[in-house]
Amino acid sequence: MQGAQADRTSWPRRAAGALLGCPSAALAALYLLPAAAALGPFLLWPRTRPYAAQSLLSGVRRLAALERARRRAFFGDRFPRHYRTDDRRLLRYLLVRSGGGLVTGVVLALLAFGAGLAVLLVGGVLRGSLGWEELATQALLGGVLLFLAVQGLVSLAALDARLARECFGPSEAELLRRRIAELADSRAAVVQAVDAERRRIERDLHDGVQQRVVALAMLVGRARRGLDRRQDPERTEALLRQAHREAQEVLTELREVAWRAYPSALDTLGLEEALGGVAERCAIPLRLRYEVAGPLPEPVRTAAYFVVSECVTNAAKHSAASTVSAHLSAAGGLLTVRVEDDGDGGADPSGSGLTGLRGRVAALDGTLHVHSPAGGPTVITAELPCA
Repeated sequence: MQGAQADRTSWPRRAAGALLGCPSAALAALYLLPAAAALGPFLLWPRTRPYAAQSLLSGVRRLAALERARRRAFFGDRFPRHYRTDDRRLLRYLLVRSGGGLVTGVVLALLAFGAGLAVLLVGGVLRGSLGWEELATQALLGGVLLFLAVQGLVSLAALDARLARECFGPSEAELLRRRIAELADSRAAVVQAVDAERRRIERDLHDGVQQRVVALAMLVGRARRGLDRRQDPERTEALLRQAHREAQEVLTELREVAWRAYPSALDTLGLEEALGGVAERCAIPLRLRYEVAGPLPEPVRTAAYFVVSECVTNAAKHSAASTVSAHLSAAGGLLTVRVEDDGDGGADPSGSGLTGLRGRVAALDGTLHVHSPAGGPTVITAELPCA
């Protein structure tokens, strides 16, 4: 992000920022050398060390803030707002930055001196006091020195940018470590969510469907024995009617289990229609607002469906809510899913259901926010990148 911002900044602006870096580096050197000399004895004495360090670091913070403003104004750098840099890193940054800035000033002065010599050479050629052989020799030497000076300036500018990134924001290594940790956490969360989903499906099949199928088999067996014995036809007919009702309930429950595992309407009808099915099966009224213009990627569509489905199910079972609303909107490559109910609140973000949702959302580099104070309302917001 910082590199992209710098690329969009015009080169005259960056050149002006590099020129201003020379006097700012000189200012830092003029502060650090006398301050270190004056406060050195007090820094060595344990009793006065905290006060002397505080006096030294107060100026260091101001100079570092000046450098940060220079990078932001002339190079377009955007550093993290809430990133706090320790004082030792600031002091080390100013020490290296002052040295690099002074070297940059020396190189620029040599370039200016070389430009003056080039003007004198051109004047000598025009006056005829300088031969072509001597001019070619001087031009070759000047070209080599110019190339080395430009390469030095480019390297010093890259050093300045790298020092700023490491001091005022996470370094590339730190960003990589954070990204690896996030990926490891999201992978573990996805594995846990999949295992929890499997256990839930197995529990639904064992405690619900299996028990109903056993009861259906017993009813059919009793009716079959009545038919074989040709006794009490009315009781046999009643058993068959009861078995028929039980078979219908088994089909309904199987359909519910299939919908909770993965609704086929997501593939055939789309997310909006699948959420309409959630509203039809919900035990409490569900107000749905769908403000998504174009198609969504399949992983995002699936995650959004399960966020709404799980939140609505939890609201109906645990929150004593009388109504629940779901709002889906897409803007700037981000899908926002907001589910709110008027229940008692107190939802546990570390519960198994919300933990599974957080893992599913984190696997897509999204975020899940839970706001559920005691007394309600409960607001759950998921932000899913669509790119």
